[in-house]
Amino acid sequence: MSEKQITRRKFVRDSAIVAAGIAGAASAANAAEVDKKKIVNYNENMEYRRCGKTEMMISAICMGGHWKRIDKMVPGVFKGGGWLSADLNSDGFKKNRREVVSRCIDAGINYIDACTRQEIMAYSEAIRGRREKMHLGFSWYQEELRNGRFRTTPALLKTLDKGMQKAKLDYVDVWRITMHEKSSRHSKGEVQEMIGALEKAKKQGKARFIGFSSHDRPHIKWMIETYPDIVDVIVTPYTAKTKAKPKDSLFDAINKCDVGFFGIKPFGGNSLFKGTSAPGNEHEDEDNKRARLAIRYILCNPVITAPIPGMINTAQVDNMATAMKERKQYDLAGLMPEKDYRELAAAADEMWDRLPQDYQWLKDWEVV
Repeated sequence: MSEKQITRRKFVRDSAIVAAGIAGAASAANAAEVDKKKIVNYNENMEYRRCGKTEMMISAICMGGHWKRIDKMVPGVFKGGGWLSADLNSDGFKKNRREVVSRCIDAGINYIDACTRQEIMAYSEAIRGRREKMHLGFSWYQEELRNGRFRTTPALLKTLDKGMQKAKLDYVDVWRITMHEKSSRHSKGEVQEMIGALEKAKKQGKARFIGFSSHDRPHIKWMIETYPDIVDVIVTPYTAKTKAKPKDSLFDAINKCDVGFFGIKPFGGNSLFKGTSAPGNEHEDEDNKRARLAIRYILCNPVITAPIPGMINTAQVDNMATAMKERKQYDLAGLMPEKDYRELAAAADEMWDRLPQDYQWLKDWEVV
């Protein structure tokens, strides 16, 4: 084995140990005995983690709102060029989303993160009649800060009201406003307008907890430290390659300010996989294993509340449940076996090589 490989393996393991060290308080809270009756949709086979100062106990794997490859399950469902063009009124689409959500409930998953108009409409319908089983994260990103017409407190509150009315929601568990990506940082004034909207929504009882989504690490750190009593939750990338900085990691700020943390893009926008995600494709077994390895690796960091992979069929939910069972083999420090690190590291290198041009920014999330 080459010196480069040895150094790299050591770095992966050491970074996991660093993450565990800076998360002492979070780890202790997660390990503490909790009243299982107070955990929404509790399942003994699922791990639950404290979501920062919200005190919600959240399943260690949650459901991301994206359905990027759902056309493999519902052929012809995309009316345009991308996944957001899905026909929400298609019987096949609605059946698929309800079945996947049902399997999530069976597995003890208790949080869905919906960040687009389409996701809000689809998942509010999918959980109708069983809202007590699921926490719901809300962002109507088309009419939030990424749109220049929605960067004031009144405009943002109007978006929330409009979305809740259309989706027939009396409240949302988490309103996490979607901000610009790294290419265009918001001004302090725009951030203050957003904070004003979040505070009012929480005070009015429309949102139980509040936060934001961003891809800009320095900006995330600044916001967490500037508004420590306001920011309850953040949503930001955490991939199969993400590691903690030995010093001044973003995880320090998350842990210090007791912020819940949902990780997007755990599979690098599906670049971790060799296959198409279609049932029965020749890479299905290997891709399922890669997904489990990635989730298990991410959960070695006790700072993260949960990764939120998008899932297009019930078999993928079952695969995530299997990943939880496999975590039982870990040592007392909560670290993956060395052989699994090696296998995931090789797959993650391939993931980086396969990243499309519009996802190259994810490489900025390798050392966090």
